[in-house]
Amino acid sequence: MQLTQFTDYSLRTLVFLGAHPGRLCTIAQISVAYGISINHVMKVVNRLASCGYVETIRGKGGGLRLARAPRLINLGEVVRDMEERFDIVECFNEQHQDCRLLPGCTLKSILNDARRNFMAALDRHTLEDVTSEHLTAVFALRKGARIPIRRVR
Repeated sequence: MQLTQFTDYSLRTLVFLGAHPGRLCTIAQISVAYGISINHVMKVVNRLASCGYVETIRGKGGGLRLARAPRLINLGEVVRDMEERFDIVECFNEQHQDCRLLPGCTLKSILNDARRNFMAALDRHTLEDVTSEHLTAVFALRKGARIPIRRVR
């Protein structure tokens, strides 16, 4: 199973914010840290904010931060909220039932079980499990310069 690029960028954004607790970060900082276009990060942040993972503050001196503690952000929940579909194969999609193996296919149930196990593994972890203080140093070393982060007052 492969996650979409959008979900990958969403998880990376949350990791970046989790590595900078108590600070306002900008879309530009996230873009530079990962080498992702600002437009992609803007779309990701918009969706993360609408799902309640990220709090955005507009205007001069604004930015974004996690809307809740990393221990309260479940990775499985994030993936479910960001992924449009979990169609590993076409027969998982109700509109595409063209496979000649249907209705007697046992492969579909095996793949469905694999998908459940994949999500169960993600459900056992939170953002806190994948963030640590050393990540702040990792982000600072990108492109040889420290990315300035504003502290929240």
